[in-house]
Amino acid sequence: MTHAYTVAGITCEGCVANVKSKLLMHPDISAANVTLEDQKAVITMQKHLSVAELQKAIGQDSKYKISEDAFDHSHHAMRSEETKSWLATYKPLLIIFAFIFGVSFISSFHLGQLHVMMFMNYFMAGFFLVFSFFKLLDINGFASSYAMYDVLARKAPVYGYIYPFIELALGISYLINFQPFVTNMTTIAIMGFSSIGVIQSVLNKQKIRCACLGAVFNLPMSTVTIIEDLLMVAMAIAMLTIL
Repeated sequence: MTHAYTVAGITCEGCVANVKSKLLMHPDISAANVTLEDQKAVITMQKHLSVAELQKAIGQDSKYKISEDAFDHSHHAMRSEETKSWLATYKPLLIIFAFIFGVSFISSFHLGQLHVMMFMNYFMAGFFLVFSFFKLLDINGFASSYAMYDVLARKAPVYGYIYPFIELALGISYLINFQPFVTNMTTIAIMGFSSIGVIQSVLNKQKIRCACLGAVFNLPMSTVTIIEDLLMVAMAIAMLTIL
């Protein structure tokens, strides 16, 4: 279950990191997204925790005071998403995949023949370049969302700021066909590891936002995200077998 709270006393990014780390130390809290601008905390918990319990987690004598949000934005967003059809919810993602697929297909089709290796190179390049672009539009928003479910970003939030640049580097590497073996092995490692947190979140039925398109689109975490990550892993493995 996910609830939104107001946290008074947050004045800088250090405060954000401090409150977030203390919340995540609680055994029943699986994710916490704390923001400086509106002094909010969106908390995902295994069981309902009272405000008193959350205050205790932050510190009874702490300058940070947590209270129930007057309007639970997270629940409102979830209810809005539930009223949408599957197609309407994932429309942005489907359009992006269609564009990448189409451009890759056209670029790798020569003399009436599809060059499979070239198609996969272009597709992987397009995927990483486009997805890193959306993440970099609001890197702070992406890092906060990513830390809610990624195994490494949850423990080391700085990884959420590094990850978009890793995708950007992979996109460029596929585009120029740089060291194919190294590039594909890196993709398998990065995307395979990233899928662990996604799978855990889906299995635990956590109602959180997928950060695959950064903070630009409010896409819910689902099996679609798992397919997206594992598709990149499968394509990288397939490219390794062709090398």
